[in-house]
Amino acid sequence: MVFEHLMPQDCSQVVPTSKKASLNKNNKTMENKGIITRLSKLTVKETIDKLEQILKQKNITIYLRIDQQAEVAKAGIKLNAIDFLLFGNPQKGGQVMAENPVAAIDLPLKVLAWEDSAHQTWVTYNEAAFIQQRFSLSEEAISLIGIDQIITALLS
Repeated sequence: MVFEHLMPQDCSQVVPTSKKASLNKNNKTMENKGIITRLSKLTVKETIDKLEQILKQKNITIYLRIDQQAEVAKAGIKLNAIDFLLFGNPQKGGQVMAENPVAAIDLPLKVLAWEDSAHQTWVTYNEAAFIQQRFSLSEEAISLIGIDQIITALLS
């Protein structure tokens, strides 16, 4: 499967794809509101392994890791590498959910690492500011999420 339509224009910076539309594989405009995609210098597996290590050092719970390439291969579908990680901090996330229980639809946090057709690895996640706006969360509540700092540590 080709992912070129998802690749950011400038690979060196954080790319909030909410500010640009892209084309899906059917050449239709797709709005990626609230999603950030950043380039990783590691492979997909190495990226998610490193993320797991960072999260464990911060005592953040890892709930689930899915090798989506392997899962869809069972159905006869071929994809480039793509791994999904679900993680969170119940103490912090619980405070966010106490402010607005519907925010639980985006918690625990999710990160996707995927390989494009040029074999570059990308990291995609929900933008904290979008989660804040989506659920009308306070600055205090959104500061508990900390996803941007985690991804910056991952990619440094």
